[in-house]
Amino acid sequence: MPGKIRTAQTVSLDIPAAEQPGLHNRWHPDVPTIGSIEPGETVKIECVDWTGGQIGNNDSAEDVRTVDLTKIHYLTGPFEIKGAEPGDLLVVNITDIQPFEDSPWGFTGIFDRKNGGGFLDEHYPNAAKAIWDFDGIYCTSRHIPGVRFAGLIHPGILGCAPSHEVLAEWNRREADLISACVHSHPNKVVAQPPLAVNAHAGQATGDLKAKIAREGARTIPGRPEHGGNVDINNISRGSTTYLPVHVPGAKFSVGDLHFSQGDGEISFCGAIEIAGTITIKFDLIKNGVQSRAIKSPVFRPGDVAPNFGPGRYLTFEGFSVDENGKQHFLDATVAYRQACLRAIEYLKQFGYSGEQIYLLLSCAPIKGSIAGIVDVPNVCTTLGIPMDIFDFDISVEAVPKKRDLGSCPISSV
Repeated sequence: MPGKIRTAQTVSLDIPAAEQPGLHNRWHPDVPTIGSIEPGETVKIECVDWTGGQIGNNDSAEDVRTVDLTKIHYLTGPFEIKGAEPGDLLVVNITDIQPFEDSPWGFTGIFDRKNGGGFLDEHYPNAAKAIWDFDGIYCTSRHIPGVRFAGLIHPGILGCAPSHEVLAEWNRREADLISACVHSHPNKVVAQPPLAVNAHAGQATGDLKAKIAREGARTIPGRPEHGGNVDINNISRGSTTYLPVHVPGAKFSVGDLHFSQGDGEISFCGAIEIAGTITIKFDLIKNGVQSRAIKSPVFRPGDVAPNFGPGRYLTFEGFSVDENGKQHFLDATVAYRQACLRAIEYLKQFGYSGEQIYLLLSCAPIKGSIAGIVDVPNVCTTLGIPMDIFDFDISVEAVPKKRDLGSCPISSV
């Protein structure tokens, strides 16, 4: 009989995340490991939500409006995978993910345009929030009534630590981008350089802690060398991810658990964010980076997926022409934004507010894709909404009827 699966690291929902030595919020090769895992071993790893507990289960959006974005993405780890060496592939087999039994809820947020914003912040500048309650694999929200769906639960972030050389390359190229965009994007945050404020370096102390805070890469973007914050909902139960190893022991970390997320996570805090436990079986492919020609993460989805038939999606198209009629050249961002806005306008006919739909498109199992990216000047993107998550008919054949679908909390400032 197989033995009990050990818990490699616990977390507390009562202690501030920044005070827990098993967590960290910077990528750096010198963050001390918090434990060791054998290749072939399966372990449970507990994770806090990505804000470290800043968002409450209540009916106000003020906590979303004032969230401190220097205190985010607290990852559990790093773990030494015994025998891992640079050039190996770390094999991450996710066998299960569950919210904590005593915390069976999650949240989705629209960040204030002055504090993080989101994909549609020019249209929805104020903070808003939806709380979701879980019933097994299903979720419902008192703030977005009329919908119920099964969550494709997954981690938003998993990755191995960068080497000193890889870290320097990240910081160089992102600094170059910031410099290049000073004039072309004067009012945009185009990258997040190292920031010592509220850097959490795990168990590091003294000069090492200061060095990690000064040099460490922010966890906000995913990066090609190691994955990181990729927010891919198919990296779920039963999936296998292959991660390049850059430092001895791999130094694997994971966090930012999601109960569900739509493709694109458009509201930035757009998944159903949770605290919980992820169960992972680890393996190694020695010299896999070279022998398998894999320099960036590759994954194989698991067998768990939303069960909606192909004909049960209402799909909106978007093109590289913005809402003001301006033509853009092969701009997939503009095109996907237009698909989102068209879906919102359509669903408002049934009684939802724009903010409710914005939140829903962020966290429900919508399907986003690039349908065409070669026909100048327009990229064509699609956004498919599963019609069966609604308690009523949203098909084009249905005559739209305004329903009383309540409201979600929206900040007044």
